[in-house]
Amino acid sequence: MNDTIAKTIATTTHGRYLIAPPAASGAAPMLMGFHGYGEGAEAEMERLRAIPSADDWLVVSVQGLHRFYQRRTNDVIASWMTRQDRELAIADNLAYVGSIVEKLLRERSFPHVVFAGFSQGVAMAFRAAAASTCRVAGVIAAGGDVPPEIAAAGLAKVGSALLCRGVRDEWYTAATFAEDQRRLREANVAVHPLEFDGGHEWTADVIAAADDFLRGVRA
Repeated sequence: MNDTIAKTIATTTHGRYLIAPPAASGAAPMLMGFHGYGEGAEAEMERLRAIPSADDWLVVSVQGLHRFYQRRTNDVIASWMTRQDRELAIADNLAYVGSIVEKLLRERSFPHVVFAGFSQGVAMAFRAAAASTCRVAGVIAAGGDVPPEIAAAGLAKVGSALLCRGVRDEWYTAATFAEDQRRLREANVAVHPLEFDGGHEWTADVIAAADDFLRGVRA
């Protein structure tokens, strides 16, 4: 019997994202967020809108393309990728995010963008920043690591990064947290590290640090 051969094919699908306009009219920067594994866009939107200064930003929460049901509640949740066809999934995700940014630019102008992520969404935030054609003011990252495939030249586009880790976070270890800081600093990124009393979560400490960060990059 002949061996089975696995192949891939490109296809078209539809993504989903949420928008919260800035409180004031006129041009405003964009804050784009990416949720963690097994969440939806609503979860990340709630995190971002909890940041007081986010009212002055165009807030966008992007949902992962790979949707499935949460078994206990039957809610629709999503993820960004698995290890299967990982490189193709990265390319699909970056094209997806790029399309959203282009559409938003046609609808309204914004001077710069900050990408934010929680858990699995952190990798998306850094990838989006490294691939962005818009001016990137920074990245807010909580509970996730900097993707290993992004070279120093790509990381340099980040400009400034807030890295947050709970001291009891078993997923985002202290060693990885330290290595991420080293890589970013070697790429001349201004790093703002935060270790807080907590686990794998987005806490009040993260919200306060994110608020300071957003105010700083707008100054």
